[in-house]
Amino acid sequence: MISYTKAPIQELKSQLFEQMAVRVLVKREDLNHPFISGNKWWKLKYNLEEAKALNCDTLLTFGGAYSNHIYATAAAAKEGGFKCIGIIRGEKVQPLNSTLAFAESCGMKLHYVSREAYRQKIESSFIQNLQDQFGNFFLIPEGGTNELAVKGVAEFALLLIEETEFDYLCLPVGTGGTMAGIVVQLAGKKKIIGYSALKGGSFLNNEIKKFGGDAFSNWRIEEAYHFGGYAKTDKVLGDFMKDAEGKHHLLLDQVYTGKMLFGVFDQINKGLFNKGSTILVLHTGGLRGRIKLEDN
Repeated sequence: MISYTKAPIQELKSQLFEQMAVRVLVKREDLNHPFISGNKWWKLKYNLEEAKALNCDTLLTFGGAYSNHIYATAAAAKEGGFKCIGIIRGEKVQPLNSTLAFAESCGMKLHYVSREAYRQKIESSFIQNLQDQFGNFFLIPEGGTNELAVKGVAEFALLLIEETEFDYLCLPVGTGGTMAGIVVQLAGKKKIIGYSALKGGSFLNNEIKKFGGDAFSNWRIEEAYHFGGYAKTDKVLGDFMKDAEGKHHLLLDQVYTGKMLFGVFDQINKGLFNKGSTILVLHTGGLRGRIKLEDN
């Protein structure tokens, strides 16, 4: 229903990797679609198919003013022929930032709610109020994580296994849906490390277990690389991202992929990966965050 371009795998070269006897590959899912990039494509795939199967012509989802999920869902709705509603946390600010302006250009109807009201987004009464206001819609949760998203990511994990050999799979984690799908599909194979983009990310363990991850023990969440919290950054992380672009021609964002790759490099330096191993790093897209950083 939405177009997909097979993403390449890029090998990173570094004296550090040679010293520590590891190989580092990056699956460039940021290149799988110009607008619905990275894990967002896989999380939305079966949600859109389900909406179509239910003959529902309108999608509704949630996000903040700079949400990659809002951006991707708006693009997916346009490409898939759906109407779309975005419930946006906070007051409307003019002019619209690049993320919301793009969403509107795709036809997404933006509806702003207070931060207090937004916290009720999973309550049945809140959803009913939205249905009363907008009519019938297919609901996609904030960040896109649900069972259909996990199904899509599980399909992606199967492709990874078929495409290349690796010992570790490393990825950034925000809501846990992408990691849950990978954990379930790999079914105890390989070692899977998720790098939390949020401060206090221990709750992500339960999110992954909720979708079936409790059956396996080959995964863990790293909580030490959040740089102060969601979307927080500092000069150390900024310099690392610039270095990655200069040395490896690899664009990262400060919300997810930059923190994750910083953590991978740090743990390689500390000798926490087995010598002789291949580390596959998942680039989950999200470069809207980087554009925001540069615009400011």
